[in-house]
Amino acid sequence: MRKLSWLLVLATMFVGSVIGGMLGERMLGERMFVSGLVHAQKANGVNAEEFLLLDQSGKARAGLGLDLNGEVGLVLTSRDGNRTLALSPDGPLAVKLTDRSGRVLWSAP
Repeated sequence: MRKLSWLLVLATMFVGSVIGGMLGERMLGERMFVSGLVHAQKANGVNAEEFLLLDQSGKARAGLGLDLNGEVGLVLTSRDGNRTLALSPDGPLAVKLTDRSGRVLWSAP
């Protein structure tokens, strides 16, 4: 396909997606959230169970989320991946710095 054809296909897909989203919102509105999903607390709020910060290569360098037990945590990983700093107010150690093997280098209650 020529470049103009690709641009036309992409523009058509974009417009169709926008129109589909608007129609879905109009038709379903708040009924989409009745099935037990959480409402955003504010109009511009964001709800999620996990947020990841990725570097240019796609490697997760930071994460904020809930573990399988529902405990909240923030994890920061060094550029080379050798050290990880974890903050979790629900765990036995609120702050923990570990090396790649999991050995605790420093911690605080």
